[in-house]
Amino acid sequence: MSTGVERSEVAREAGDALEALRAGGRVPRALVGFDGFIDEIIHVVDRRRSMDRGDFDRIKTIPEFAARVAGAAGKSANIELFVKEARYGGNGPLMGGALGRLGSAVTFIGAVGREDDPLALNPIYEPFASRCESVIPIAPPAHTDALEFTDGKIMLGKAQNVQSVTWDRIKEVVGLERLREICEGADLIGVTNWVMLGGVEGIWAGLRDEVFPSLSDRPRRFMVDLSDPAKRTDADIVRAMGLLRTINARTPVTLGLNLSESQRIARVLGLGVYDDSSSYSLGAMVRRAAEALRDSLGLDTVVVHPREGAGGADGKSSAWYAGPFTHNPKLSTGAGDHFNAGFGFAQAGGLGLAHCLASGCAVSGAYVRDAESPDLDRLIGFLRDLPAPD
Repeated sequence: MSTGVERSEVAREAGDALEALRAGGRVPRALVGFDGFIDEIIHVVDRRRSMDRGDFDRIKTIPEFAARVAGAAGKSANIELFVKEARYGGNGPLMGGALGRLGSAVTFIGAVGREDDPLALNPIYEPFASRCESVIPIAPPAHTDALEFTDGKIMLGKAQNVQSVTWDRIKEVVGLERLREICEGADLIGVTNWVMLGGVEGIWAGLRDEVFPSLSDRPRRFMVDLSDPAKRTDADIVRAMGLLRTINARTPVTLGLNLSESQRIARVLGLGVYDDSSSYSLGAMVRRAAEALRDSLGLDTVVVHPREGAGGADGKSSAWYAGPFTHNPKLSTGAGDHFNAGFGFAQAGGLGLAHCLASGCAVSGAYVRDAESPDLDRLIGFLRDLPAPD
């Protein structure tokens, strides 16, 4: 599913399916956790025209920034960071907030508390909490400097606070019985940011061993986002992927990966799906990688989402969808989390793979154009009149 009439038809079909989902009162409920960050959205100053606050030319691309940094080797450099805004962040809150805007009843558990009282909501998260049915703080948030460029972003994370987010901490604050009740009512359970939270694997195992066995057999999805495993060892990745396989035996797992994440995991697993990438179009390569990763990992669904679209495999089918990519986003931080929200929303609602891919691309595409999460009306309208890729 890539271009032209077919691409537009899939998008319109996805919009119609989402409209029917809402009309039938079948909008999925979700539990999301467990991180939390305060993001400072930053432009890097290239040259100032004056000392007025925003009167400067920015460094627009990551290669330009890399060249500026490399030029300081053996010398020094003073690089100005212009903070556009501070906003709530973290993969979990961004995904959960996007689901809430789409109409999901979201319960969020995570690091969204105050520094002086981790069980009280940090004021910066009040707009997020207004989108959710329930928010349960268990720790203060960590912090991220999000350097935005036209060709991507560099996230500089200070993650100490979120290391207190563990399975034991969740049980202490939430209680095991309440957690079972929340999971029983959820159609989608999203657990994000394995890379930066040392406690995530314990949370996965705790859900598997102490929660999932007590739940009814009705359909629900378990969606995982790793969040750039570049700093984690190969052994870490092998262990985590093995743990997800055991969870998939109880509840279907969807693993969402960006392109670089999929390349790293493919390499660790010894899969050669990217070795001859010049022989394939991007869509064919990503679709092929999703199929191979799913087969090797033994998971229900694997999705790979580069900036240009998304490909996936779920055992029944595989597909590539060319998204509404734009070279001029108003906001790019959180685009992947919004893709996860759109895909997870559609999948938990029972849509087929191609329509889930279109929904994920559309939520992300609307978000980067509007600099805000789309509601369901905006998403359906966006799908029915899908912009062409730049």
